Amino acid sequence: MTVLRVTTVVHAPVELVFDLARDVGEHTAALAHTAERAVPPGRTSGRLEEGDLVCFRARHFGLPMALTARVVELRRPERFVDEQVRGAFRSLRHTHLFAATGGGTLVTDVVEWRSPLGPVGVAVDALVLRRHLLGILTARNAHLKRRAEVLALP
Repeated sequence: MTVLRVTTVVHAPVELVFDLARDVGEHTAALAHTAERAVPPGRTSGRLEEGDLVCFRARHFGLPMALTARVVELRRPERFVDEQVRGAFRSLRHTHLFAATGGGTLVTDVVEWRSPLGPVGVAVDALVLRRHLLGILTARNAHLKRRAEVLALP
């Protein structure tokens, strides 16, 4: 299993940041550079809730890809967890953590995955996939930070 942990400080209230992070429209806007879009059969708009299914289609490495995930845990405003139901990974679990700080919210993403193809997949994780997923999380969190901080202005 490969694990990636990314933290971001957002100068906005934890409840606002949490709600933006589970908004499907905000997610797709953050990843517009991948042509990301939410498609049926899952939720295609609004805020994800526990039990929701969401299916994203996008272009990665120049190829069309799809990932379907289910929100398996949601505790507002501390955390939510989604797990791959269908997609390119052998398994994928994304834990989104939110902690109120004196200056706003500490957002921590923990992504755990297994790639297919055994040892070849492990090599691809190390050489390519870790950096690609870091780029996706960084772009999403930068968008989340900008939006939340603007909305939090008096």
